[in-house]
Amino acid sequence: MSETKNITELKNVLEAALLTSHEPLSLEDMTRLFADRMERTTLRMLLDELKQDWAQRTMELVQVATGFRFQARVEYATFLARLNPEKQAKYSRAVMETLAIIAYRQPVTRGDIEEIRGVAVNPNVMRQLLERDWIDVVGQREVPGRPSLYATTKHFLDDLNLRSLAELPPMEDFTQQEPPLNI
Repeated sequence: MSETKNITELKNVLEAALLTSHEPLSLEDMTRLFADRMERTTLRMLLDELKQDWAQRTMELVQVATGFRFQARVEYATFLARLNPEKQAKYSRAVMETLAIIAYRQPVTRGDIEEIRGVAVNPNVMRQLLERDWIDVVGQREVPGRPSLYATTKHFLDDLNLRSLAELPPMEDFTQQEPPLNI
């Protein structure tokens, strides 16, 4: 088999797996696609080529916290939203403030959140963030009462198209009156 045909076949396998997967695929997941051992550098090269192959198309290959996935380009979001007319979840100011505190100051306790916000945290706010799988309990603080420590999850990063928390915008970018986030 020629080298070009082999590369094309490898890219086709990756493309099929990425397009049909319901969740992002990690490099480890993708190496399991092939019977022969594949170097991560080769896999990354193939992914870069796939990204270039799709550069002028309606979908793009993106890397998020848990791996790689194909997704529709942003300019098609309004059209695609018409296929699923259900209302997107709107989050209250309390939910968004709590999530922001956790994202930027993690790991934090409820007490930390209450101290920063200046009000008690409604248990429904924490429940909503836990059910959405945007936050999780990552341990307990070594103080009397051993309060739970909360941090964001990989799912949170994936939903916001981020690879890591370092990609969050700087806190200075936020103004006093931000509109609610629709996700």
